[in-house]
Amino acid sequence: MSTTPLPTVPDELTAPLDLLLTSGTRGVAARMLPDSSWTRLGRSLAGRPGTLARRGGALARELGAIAVGTSDRSPAKADKRFGDAAWQQNPALRRAMQAYLATSHTAAALLDDAELDWRDHERMRFVLDNLVEGLSPTNNPLLSPLGWKAMVDTGGLSAARGVRALVRDLRSKPRVPAMVEPDAFAVGEDVAATKGAVVLQTRTFELIHYTPQTEKVHATPLLIVPPVINKYYILDIAPGRSLIEYLLQQGQQVFAISWRNPHARHRDWDADTYGAAIVEALDTVQCIAGTDSAHVLGTCSGGILAAMVAAHLTEIGEGDRIAGLTLAVTVLDQTRAGTAAAVMSERAAAAAIRDSAAKGYLDGRTLAEMFAWLRPTDLVWRYWVNNYVQGRAPAAFDVLFWNSDTTRMAAALHRDLVLLGLRNALTMPGAATMLGAPVDLATVTADAYVVGGSADHLCPWQSTYRSARLLGSKDSRFVLSSNGHIASLVNPPGNPRASFRFGQPVPETPDEWLAAAETAPDSWWPDYARWLAERSGPDIDTPGSLGTRQFPPLGPAPGTYVHHN
Repeated sequence: MSTTPLPTVPDELTAPLDLLLTSGTRGVAARMLPDSSWTRLGRSLAGRPGTLARRGGALARELGAIAVGTSDRSPAKADKRFGDAAWQQNPALRRAMQAYLATSHTAAALLDDAELDWRDHERMRFVLDNLVEGLSPTNNPLLSPLGWKAMVDTGGLSAARGVRALVRDLRSKPRVPAMVEPDAFAVGEDVAATKGAVVLQTRTFELIHYTPQTEKVHATPLLIVPPVINKYYILDIAPGRSLIEYLLQQGQQVFAISWRNPHARHRDWDADTYGAAIVEALDTVQCIAGTDSAHVLGTCSGGILAAMVAAHLTEIGEGDRIAGLTLAVTVLDQTRAGTAAAVMSERAAAAAIRDSAAKGYLDGRTLAEMFAWLRPTDLVWRYWVNNYVQGRAPAAFDVLFWNSDTTRMAAALHRDLVLLGLRNALTMPGAATMLGAPVDLATVTADAYVVGGSADHLCPWQSTYRSARLLGSKDSRFVLSSNGHIASLVNPPGNPRASFRFGQPVPETPDEWLAAAETAPDSWWPDYARWLAERSGPDIDTPGSLGTRQFPPLGPAPGTYVHHN
């Protein structure tokens, strides 16, 4: 056992999936507008005149010390915005930096002093973070030493390039600085490049059968169910960093669903539509592999649907078709900070559902914009400085290319997922249904492998842990990766800074589990490959071809649906 602390995101300070699904229909501006949370913040602070006087006096004294050059305020070591030496060496820039840091510290302290409930605190934290981080002097082209150096080095061309980039980005959604050039990677060549073939195409998905990479393979195959709000290839992001490629190298037979990008005419595709698709994919995988069962790996929203399908199969007497259920960065229990309620209100949920119903879909570009503003320093202002102030093209990064390769979500599915979150329905047996069957996750007895990320701000690890405890698995393993949402998935072996904790999800609370969990270095991928192998029966000769006579190859991976925009 180990008690070495991990960097974690506090349970009440996360930006969960249900929040994205409700806010994503209207964009970031709607969340910045004054509402009842602003009123409660104002009333709370007005009722604390002593606190206001103390904070205001401390700020005034600090600003005075800054003005005369005696302040020692400096940015935190993790704050990379002020890395240029000019922020320390130039007296004017140093004073601007210190005044900003002092003011932002006071603003954050006042929000904590208000002692709002967690809903209001989360809403106001979003507003405050975006205002404070947007006002950073590092973003100001008139103050930024990086901008002035680029101007000198390029003879002014950097400014022209920056203006052109700004105009381009404002022309279409998401209206945030581009994180990667649209032609930086080619799908099927640089990303989603693992060899395989499409063996089934339906109106909702393509099923990819990947080419085995070993002489022997495990008898029981693996079906991957990706998120429904992104394209599938985050698990096949690039050679050497692909979980699919890695599992193939360990002797696993791997199949993956590639969802079709829905249009308005597909507005009626709901949770049952996607659940039926998963069942059809499972049927096909078992037919091709010649087995009675298969492992199922669901990620994020795909994991929600996979868990519901597992409950459906159990209800109709076919639960043993799931050899093992893996849920990666998946939240089934929307409990926050001990309160069994979703972060959105009934009014916000109804408005979000109306908005997507009017269009026929939830626009993935709007969702991407909302996601970016949840981490403004890393995903907005960093690229503002690089693209506009310095006039440089963003660096080519495959994960950000995948992130910008957005998809839509059918209106009916959006409605179903929002209502699941609003009601926290998966925690209550029978409160949700899948394909006509009541969903009771406690009836899902397949062995389970559940992965969370200690720094995941989208699917907080505490929630993924509580989700693991909803399952009725007798043999369950919870793994906590020392990474964020995407880095927990794209986590190849060989990273000396990576580690993970593991153990059975027996303790009632996440913190109790954390205190007792064992720690292992490096990636969780080898641990997962062993877990699959132990539950996959004897090794067999590698099939001589992909698919079968009934399901012949229709075309090479990654298929055609992944290219639909």
